[in-house]
Amino acid sequence: MPIHELDELLAGLTVRRRPGSWCLVSGVAFGADVPVAAMVTEDEGTTAVISTADAVALGLAPEFVAAWLTLTVESALDAVGLTAAVASALASEGIPCNVLAGFHHDHLLVPLGRADEAIAAVQALREAHRS
Repeated sequence: MPIHELDELLAGLTVRRRPGSWCLVSGVAFGADVPVAAMVTEDEGTTAVISTADAVALGLAPEFVAAWLTLTVESALDAVGLTAAVASALASEGIPCNVLAGFHHDHLLVPLGRADEAIAAVQALREAHRS
């Protein structure tokens, strides 16, 4: 059952790393043979999250190569504060983060070389909220 209460969300916060490296691309045409992991449509165009390997195969030079982290706590869609708390914890460590919200979980795209630090920051946030 989705959790609404922020303290409960933070106390139960765990993070899982999706294998591979990921990047955001926009204004790029590619075929159905390129798996899109996430997509956001904006006024300026559609942004797709694809594997870095697929981007390179398309001849693209990704600007931001990311590790994909999933917050495995099942937050309610109308829960307040989870994204802010996690983003603040990462910001305090100087770790950039792009957040994608799914129906069941929130997902973080962080610099590939800082994934372990980001995981540690999320784990520290959890520990700070456990009773």
